[in-house]
Amino acid sequence: MSKDLTRDDNQPSPAELRGVFGANLRRLGRNAPSISALCRDLGINRTQFNRYLAGESFPRPDVLHRICRFFGVDARILLEPVDQIRSEPRSLLSHSFISDFIGAGVTHLSEEEFPSGFFRFSRAAFTEEDRFVVGLVHITRKEGFTFLRGFEPKEALSMHDMPTDPRTREFRGMVMPQAEGLAMLVSRRGAVTTSFNYLARVPALAKTYWVGYTVRTTPENPTGRRAARLVYEYLGRDTQLILNAARTAGYASAEELVPFHRKQLRIDEPFV
Repeated sequence: MSKDLTRDDNQPSPAELRGVFGANLRRLGRNAPSISALCRDLGINRTQFNRYLAGESFPRPDVLHRICRFFGVDARILLEPVDQIRSEPRSLLSHSFISDFIGAGVTHLSEEEFPSGFFRFSRAAFTEEDRFVVGLVHITRKEGFTFLRGFEPKEALSMHDMPTDPRTREFRGMVMPQAEGLAMLVSRRGAVTTSFNYLARVPALAKTYWVGYTVRTTPENPTGRRAARLVYEYLGRDTQLILNAARTAGYASAEELVPFHRKQLRIDEPFV
């Protein structure tokens, strides 16, 4: 029998490569709520995705690029086991010590659970006893993760003689799914301040409102709050709603709050 001199016997065959890719996809998608949900998030037909998983087919370059961006990997998933590629943790949350605990929750938060776009939020001010903070945050997705970005009110920084430029006021965070809601870890640049937020959908208005609380990392202070109720209202990408919310961002009195926000904050009841 003649031998194909163009083929290196030490190199894996196309079938073997497809098998590696399929195994990698199964490994990467193991924390997804379901294959159907993962296909929706990736924008890939379920039948075709099953062919990838079974090692029967390779994706087109554009589809491979989409998969790599979603999972935060590179094209080596066609050639090498993903555990080998990730032998060096690319971030703290993917470190093997906590990847199955905290890290397991940072990916695969679907648009249905918490959509991308703009949200208006309201909460009691931490340092002002009878005032509230109304703000705007933007939720985005990148490489399979869900991120949050917004800006502190100028007045909140100026009262402490801090700069009020956008860079100083900016805060960012990550959003993680929880068993009955969402968790957010949010910090200003350099981790100057950090807060933990928890939100759950309002059942009757599931597509619009989330209610929960926020806790800031600060020493106990008898004259200020460390925890307060929190309301998020989804504005989507409606330009008029977003502009209106931006104009009212900052400190507000109870009477100036959106009525539904005021009701959910239960301002006459202590937060416990």
